[in-house]
Amino acid sequence: MHGPVPAAWLLVALCAATGVYCLLRMRSGVEEQRRSAGGEALMGFGMAVMAVPAAAFTPPRWAWPAYAAVFGAAALRALWAARTTPHHLHHLVGTFAMVYMAAAMAVAPPAAHHVHGGSGVPVLTGALLVYFTGYVLLTGSRLVPGTIAAPGPGSGPARWGDRPELARACRLSMGIAMVAMLLTM
Repeated sequence: MHGPVPAAWLLVALCAATGVYCLLRMRSGVEEQRRSAGGEALMGFGMAVMAVPAAAFTPPRWAWPAYAAVFGAAALRALWAARTTPHHLHHLVGTFAMVYMAAAMAVAPPAAHHVHGGSGVPVLTGALLVYFTGYVLLTGSRLVPGTIAAPGPGSGPARWGDRPELARACRLSMGIAMVAMLLTM
């Protein structure tokens, strides 16, 4: 990420915390939560690593193609999972965005990452920005509390990994981070 250093560190913290929470969701009693939590944890930690400011750590040139390969494999997994669960289409777009950003970092010369002004936003970056901005707005609107249903007889408090509003908040924070990372490309 090539924005302000304090903002980059906040983004690293947000993405890493999201990744940790997604790992906790992998222990959920709800099968669908477990299924999507692994991919979301990979995204959270991957975005945290990608957001580390260049002033603190500049990965070697071979790291970006390796990064693209890891997220390319995650994209294939999301494509396979999307056959049965439409939610995985969002995972597919997210992993594709990570491949795109890693590939852009791999082909750009190091000096190009510090030059501002260029020829504008590439079409693919713009399309991803539109998608993730829409996703953030939609997911954020779903977090607005509605009516609260009374718990059923014999049901106790939900475990951390089983709370859908926390999973939505996790996805919202990753969407916001993706918008921030795409804006700084």
